[in-house]
Amino acid sequence: VQLVESGGGMVQPGGSLRLSCAASGFSFSSYDMSWVRQAPGKGPEWVSAIWTGGDNTYYTDSVKGRFTISRDNAKNTLYLQMNSLKPEDTALYYCARFSGPRYSGSYYYTVPGNYDYWGQGTQVTVSS
Repeated sequence: VQLVESGGGMVQPGGSLRLSCAASGFSFSSYDMSWVRQAPGKGPEWVSAIWTGGDNTYYTDSVKGRFTISRDNAKNTLYLQMNSLKPEDTALYYCARFSGPRYSGSYYYTVPGNYDYWGQGTQVTVSS
């Protein structure tokens, strides 16, 4: 199993970035996926999740209306479109494969122990 993130960088407040996560070594379309971020000196924070077929998505409150998660199962790739970026979005962003129970709502996606594989992360820095 391999998850490789890309697309991070430095951007001014209000700017946009699109993160990608290329998956290999497993049946990508069979797993819910998430983006998780970690800011310096803080613990991991779940950002967003998407069901296997992309028909359901979930977001943490701080990014709702600004971030959009999507996936292309034909390309084995997960995406995170980030608009109206703020300095508090600065973090290392990881994609992660969800291995926990699927129920209605986002709770189980917020539990770090429900992920079995993580990428190496891509840095997003929002600064003027």
